[in-house]
Amino acid sequence: MRMASFHSRSSNSNGNHPASSFSLLLLFLLLASVSASGTVAKAISQPTTCNFDRGPVVPTTPLVTFLERVQETALATFEQKDFDPKLYVDLSLKSNLSTIVTAFHKLPRNATGSVLVPDFKEFLHEYFDGVGDDLVYAEPPDFVPEPDGFLPKVKNPQVRAWALEVHALWKNLSRRVSGSVLNRPEFHTLLPLPRPFVIPGSRGLLASKMYMTAKAIVTNLISLIDTYGYVLNCARAYCTNRSAMVYDIYNRTGDLDLVKKALPALLKEHQFWNSGIHKVNIQEDHCRNHTLSRYYAMWNKPRPESSTIDKVHASKLLNAYEKEQFYRELASTAESGWGFSTRWMRNTSDFTTLAITSILLVDLNIFILKMELDIASMAQIVGDNRIAESFLKAAQARKQAINSIFWNEEKGQWLDYWISNGTSSHILV
Repeated sequence: MRMASFHSRSSNSNGNHPASSFSLLLLFLLLASVSASGTVAKAISQPTTCNFDRGPVVPTTPLVTFLERVQETALATFEQKDFDPKLYVDLSLKSNLSTIVTAFHKLPRNATGSVLVPDFKEFLHEYFDGVGDDLVYAEPPDFVPEPDGFLPKVKNPQVRAWALEVHALWKNLSRRVSGSVLNRPEFHTLLPLPRPFVIPGSRGLLASKMYMTAKAIVTNLISLIDTYGYVLNCARAYCTNRSAMVYDIYNRTGDLDLVKKALPALLKEHQFWNSGIHKVNIQEDHCRNHTLSRYYAMWNKPRPESSTIDKVHASKLLNAYEKEQFYRELASTAESGWGFSTRWMRNTSDFTTLAITSILLVDLNIFILKMELDIASMAQIVGDNRIAESFLKAAQARKQAINSIFWNEEKGQWLDYWISNGTSSHILV
């Protein structure tokens, strides 16, 4: 039997060479995460605080709250045809929020809350900039059509030509926030990132030898950590209650100054995942304690970017507490970066049974293990042997926990570990 305890909090706190067995583990994860069903192990007891603690919540902003109302009105007005809920919380204001709220309240409505389509379109045009206007093109300074040393092992001419076509896409994907976002951030849900970035991601930049662009993205991540205490999984004001992992692009640049700049941010990000509500203690039969991490979003309301959709799903639930918990599970699943699937559901036919906060994920803890090894390596680079030794020990402890808690000898797999309703179980594929 394994005893589990969650460490809750009332507010938000502020050598990268894993063993070879963990490389194999990542392959197993691809197979083990496709579909899942639970089998119950022995009963466990949970702290009573978990039964009553509704968990921390990061407050939203007046702008996001208002844009959710605009989103609901848009659904009532346009109905489901061509309705994209995210579009409305990404709108930028043309004038002060109070002025636009007043104009919004003056819109004539019928009994269902809808506005005449021409009236609503005119309101949107008069008071909001177009979606996407808060981003502008940024020429990547380090892009060249064929970088020196690009994919040296790729010899096939057709494959190499295709790879260069993919590489060329970086030039079209580079963006920076507009001057308006930097000068009037209260008019936007887009956060004022200091440096250019690429859409949708950055991992291939290193293969393309675009180190300046990669460093700019790292600078943006550090800025988010300095401001919010963790890396968000999107750069919008409505994502300040969720977080994402800092990945290992730091070690590929060879820039000592970047390592010195990134290390404090990584320490803060690691603290986020290993304290408070994200930290879980597991005690085995022989009284050995392990510490692991889980996803747990600091949010218990509909996600602003899909508020209308979330409310429809939650309408099936009986009371406010169940709805709050469902909204938290939705946000926590979004925090994970994985898509919604039966992997997170107690009942695979009922979407409202999402329960990712009650699951210790193999992949999350592998990512944190990699982070701990990276921090140890970077601490050695900058000469901080105390931090290096501490994080090597942390990585060893997490590796032992992963092998002990997640490994299933019978299946020959590492498997997610469930803690829910007084019982623990492994996900079996």
